Amino acid sequence: MDGARPLLDRRAAALEHLRSNSNLWFATASDERGPHLIPVSYWWDGTRLTTATFENSRTFKNVRAQPKVRVAIGSTGDVLIVDATATIVAVTDIDPAAADAYARASGNDPRSVSGFTYIQLAPERMQVWRGPAEFAGRTVMHRGVWLDQPID
Repeated sequence: MDGARPLLDRRAAALEHLRSNSNLWFATASDERGPHLIPVSYWWDGTRLTTATFENSRTFKNVRAQPKVRVAIGSTGDVLIVDATATIVAVTDIDPAAADAYARASGNDPRSVSGFTYIQLAPERMQVWRGPAEFAGRTVMHRGVWLDQPID
């Protein structure tokens, strides 16, 4: 791609990444354990991402210690980076519609596996770009607010 896409097109690309994928790279960190990166499945409900992991995992422990996380969706040449605040949601407390949608998207139902828990991610910043021409202006969401007019 020669030039950068306008902000509205980049926002549309961010939403397309969220809607059309079901896997992401999930980065967490804590003072005690340092950075940690895993691939996970997710479901996007239009405002937040839902994923799941084992309660005894390093990811779970990191999120509990430090709820600020980062995820990446797409390839290095066409990527969406999301900085989010993570909330741990017990299997018994998850909205059944969200649990059903996550199970469909991931092929895994944490409600049927002992020791699993959900993690819901509320985006605070989103950045999207395709190559060096789009490094400038890559932020499409800041403090949880889209930087352009809403898309219907």
